[in-house]
Amino acid sequence: MTSDRTAVTVLGLGRMGAATAQVLLRNGHPVTVWNRSAGRAPHLDALGAVRAVSLTEALKAAELIVISVPETAIAATLLHTAPEAMAGRTVVNLSTGRPAEARELEAWIAGQGGRFLDGSILGMEETMGTPESTIIYSGSAEASADHHAVIAELGTAKHLGTEVGLAGVHDLAILAGMYGLFGGFFQAVGMLSRANRNAADPTGALLVPWLHSVIDTLPALAAQIDDGEFPPTMASVEEHQFVLRMLLATNREQDLPTDLLDPLLRLFDAGVEHGHGADSLTRVVPLLLNSPART
Repeated sequence: MTSDRTAVTVLGLGRMGAATAQVLLRNGHPVTVWNRSAGRAPHLDALGAVRAVSLTEALKAAELIVISVPETAIAATLLHTAPEAMAGRTVVNLSTGRPAEARELEAWIAGQGGRFLDGSILGMEETMGTPESTIIYSGSAEASADHHAVIAELGTAKHLGTEVGLAGVHDLAILAGMYGLFGGFFQAVGMLSRANRNAADPTGALLVPWLHSVIDTLPALAAQIDDGEFPPTMASVEEHQFVLRMLLATNREQDLPTDLLDPLLRLFDAGVEHGHGADSLTRVVPLLLNSPART
């Protein structure tokens, strides 16, 4: 019996790739799977997945190809081994990668007669196929129109635009915010550990509610940055500089390194040096944008 659902090939059967294939199979799609090491995610067999013997066979099995490998560079290496199978295919890359890598891969796939959408999964294996996972992607408007409905089966799907690098820069920007949060958390628990307190003691009662209240201010801070106006409606650059210096001094007294927070003090120091001490702390963002990248 044939299916009227779009046939899909899923390349890469790690946690997220297997979860992707599982959602599509349970939604009635004919799904061909391939992994660099054979036999991965055996539970997909009982759901009706077809295992391709080779990468070329997998690519030729469907017009819609979803790739979920650790990074875009690996996806590109795999596809480059089978250029003859690219014509007429739409590749949706859900691997982590740099925007420049997405642009290079888009150009190469277009040269082989295919289309490319670059994307990222903002979610967990357990939330795949539900609105709790968000799939951001960018690239060809035509490819998006043809396959948005299938992508949306994996989670809340957002097409960010036709410039293929947009998904990568959004994904990595979100991760930058996450790692900044982790850095502050690690520093906080280090300080508490020096005071003979368990990390869990203050986290639920004090730190998490405080962070929620700070997160709630981010849209207003973002509006200041977009508008280029920095009224001192919240603590100023100079006030944050004072508090951060005190915080770092306390860490040094506790014999803790301050590497995670030192760059932020440098930025606040620059804000004061440029005469912006009385402005909102967001006034330092233009200084960040105009600073040379460190290599």
